[in-house]
Amino acid sequence: MPAASTTLRVLAASVIASLSVTGCQALDDANVALGRADLVNDLAARMDRALEQTWAADYQIDGGRTASIAQTKKPLRSTYTWPGGKITVTQESVTRCASTAARTSCTVSPPVLTAGKPSVVVYDEARKQGLVTPPAVIRLLTDAALAPEAVIEQSDTTLAGRHATCVDVTHDGERFSACVTNEGVLGSFSGTLDGKPAEVTLSRYTESVEAAAFAVPAGAGVVDRRPSTS
Repeated sequence: MPAASTTLRVLAASVIASLSVTGCQALDDANVALGRADLVNDLAARMDRALEQTWAADYQIDGGRTASIAQTKKPLRSTYTWPGGKITVTQESVTRCASTAARTSCTVSPPVLTAGKPSVVVYDEARKQGLVTPPAVIRLLTDAALAPEAVIEQSDTTLAGRHATCVDVTHDGERFSACVTNEGVLGSFSGTLDGKPAEVTLSRYTESVEAAAFAVPAGAGVVDRRPSTS
């Protein structure tokens, strides 16, 4: 189970423990906090399950640009493509690509341990590029759930033909909104990540993923740094 879920269990335990310290006066506040924890835990559980499933999604991101995420369960592999780059993690390699107006260059490295969830490695790399990722959104939600003064409002919508649960959060003078589909895919996010404004909206979702999604871009220069097997 990812760190987000562990944090939620700690949150619930701390709220329950507070009742023994503050008495019945804190009951209403505790119920509100537990309600927040339930909501965040549900969204976290959806995203956690999605890390192990087969799907592909296209997104509209800030500036009218596009990005895409794809992953398969058999074989285990995941990829994130954005303007200017791409990372693909499989059981055989980790491939990082960088694109400029002139050319695209890719470096193939040895595989890394993924505990059955190659998307975790992909999302870590994507976060370094300033991209919105499900784990980053979960962290924001968890922080808000831990803050008694945070205001969290829930709603429902449809994105790319998929039902999604949405939350609008106001905390410490900041506001963000996020939606998660029933399948556990990030449907949208609008707010601030790492001090920078970020926005992403799901434009297409499919549970059929083609192998080409994990290939290096056409015409890319490739440097393979994996040890020779010969």
